[in-house]
Amino acid sequence: MYSPTPDDWREANRARWDERVPIHAASDYYDLDAFLAGRDVLRAFEIAEVGDVTGRTLLHLQCHIGLDTLSWARRGAAQVVGLDFSEPAVEVARGLAGSLGLSQERAAFVPSDVYDAAEAVPDSAYDIVYTGTGALNWLPDVPRWAEVAASLVAPGGFLYLAEFHPLTDCLDDETGSTVTYDYFSRDAWVDESPGTYADFDAATVHNRSVEWQHPVGEVVSALAAAGLRIEFLHEHDASLFARYPALVRHADGSYRFPADRPRIPMMYSVKASRPAGG
Repeated sequence: MYSPTPDDWREANRARWDERVPIHAASDYYDLDAFLAGRDVLRAFEIAEVGDVTGRTLLHLQCHIGLDTLSWARRGAAQVVGLDFSEPAVEVARGLAGSLGLSQERAAFVPSDVYDAAEAVPDSAYDIVYTGTGALNWLPDVPRWAEVAASLVAPGGFLYLAEFHPLTDCLDDETGSTVTYDYFSRDAWVDESPGTYADFDAATVHNRSVEWQHPVGEVVSALAAAGLRIEFLHEHDASLFARYPALVRHADGSYRFPADRPRIPMMYSVKASRPAGG
């Protein structure tokens, strides 16, 4: 249900995520054994759009258990830092880094609220600030997020965001064909659903979550206002999960509408850079 932002939104969300960390770590969805054996979890469009990370420093905001973060290290990043507000998630990420033989200098993980990232991370700026795939919906204040994220982009570096398109949350859940919810709503969405996307049948206690919808224009404008130059905004006709029953899974693991259905954007990506002299 929609409601004004509750005072305990952060505590409720943290309790929910903390409880789900061990469920995710044990799930087939994340398949940590396959990851440790070499499976790359990054999406093809992200790899193409971010480009070569060899020798660069990368900060991953809202990293969860660190699989994406560590995948960038595998692709040659000189240093990766993952940040998440869930301490259990950070502990799992640190364990995975150790299992991969990565030193703390090469792959560090820090527990912190994303709004406090500038004070929590080991360095003041990074070549690449990376975030997305279900991150912004947990934050009530996008301009504040953009200011923090932009402050951590080194001159000549860039922020890269890959996120689920907010249009998908406006359509009916059954068919994905009818506009049902307000695209421009600023209210919080409070939910009490048990389980998790990695295991819908998991027994869970901390089920309350508080989320927000952020129009794409708000996100892009916030990054520009924070001093970054928008290099591109790309919209993608695929999702990472079966958002609607009609979606068809493709060989690359993405989900799309059948060929006889009109397409809509289900994800988007943004690259925003800081000039070398900035």
